Amino acid sequence: MWGSTPQAAPEWGADVSKTAKQIPTQILKQPSNVRFFFGAALTLIGFASAIAVNIAVPQVAKVKIAEYEYFGVTLDFNTLYRGVIAGIIAIYAICGVWAYFDNDRQLKYIKRAPFRFVLGIALAAWDILGTKYRLLPQPFFPGPAQIVETFLNEPAFVLENMLYSLRLYGAGFVVGVTFGVGTGILIGWFPKVYYWVSPVLRITGVIPAVAWMPFALTLAPTPFSAAVLLMTLCAWFPIASFTAQGVQSTAKIHFEVAKTLGANTAQLVFRVAIPHALPQIFGGIAMANGFMFTTLVMSEMMGQPGGLGYYIQLSRVWSAYYKVFAAIVIMAVLFSIILYIISIVQGYALRWQKGLVKQNV
Repeated sequence: MWGSTPQAAPEWGADVSKTAKQIPTQILKQPSNVRFFFGAALTLIGFASAIAVNIAVPQVAKVKIAEYEYFGVTLDFNTLYRGVIAGIIAIYAICGVWAYFDNDRQLKYIKRAPFRFVLGIALAAWDILGTKYRLLPQPFFPGPAQIVETFLNEPAFVLENMLYSLRLYGAGFVVGVTFGVGTGILIGWFPKVYYWVSPVLRITGVIPAVAWMPFALTLAPTPFSAAVLLMTLCAWFPIASFTAQGVQSTAKIHFEVAKTLGANTAQLVFRVAIPHALPQIFGGIAMANGFMFTTLVMSEMMGQPGGLGYYIQLSRVWSAYYKVFAAIVIMAVLFSIILYIISIVQGYALRWQKGLVKQNV
């Protein structure tokens, strides 16, 4: 309008900056369809190359290829190996379809695509070096196709030992976590308990659990209970220490507000201190898991009548190293699943942290 004060035109850079700030983070992170399908193709090509190499490359080295019959179908280790890789391809294909309809899942799926591609190429190279040409030192480094033969010649025995390890780990985990969290709460809340128990915790915590094995085998009535005792000891120190730190680090203002609202001692512990200590508790459990896995395998190798560690020791005596590798693969898969389940529980218990703390995509 005439007579109005002229206004300066906004700078182009300022408009762009302001517009960029208004764009939601989800849109900025949204992957394109081309990038997603490229990641999916990269995953499938990597594992498909492992199957192609197993089929196309001739068997040059002399390897006994036994045949097994299950449910009227004749299989050898090459056939089973191809089937396992095909199953992995099917799983990742289903995961890709599931991830396609959510931006966050797409990002996670794409992020791991190069690793999966390299893993498939590594399996193909390992198959050539370990089985087709046997250029790796034998019998210590068999190829992946030979490793899966374990599940053909004695599947029932492998399953029996796997279930024994799971039962032993489950018992040790429950007892260790219960004892560690309980001790940590007592140490963190009661000064007198801290005075008497904390020195014992610090002294025994630095001693490897395996060092207590002679005493555990002597005092415990069965080898199974001795292994549970050792796993409890190795889990006690990290879980109790982290739990006590979490309880002691609770801000006083939280207790004062709760007291103002009429909270008693039990409510202060279970409604204020323990929820505040949950991140530290799960941190202690994560650290203790590694110790418990190690103690589990070592106790099975040295004094248990079953388990994957026992199976490794038995296979090593007969120089059946392909069975040793098979047990290691089973351990890796089982323990990865266990850690994943724990992470799901942790994510649900600490769901209030989402958006407040740094998280890896």
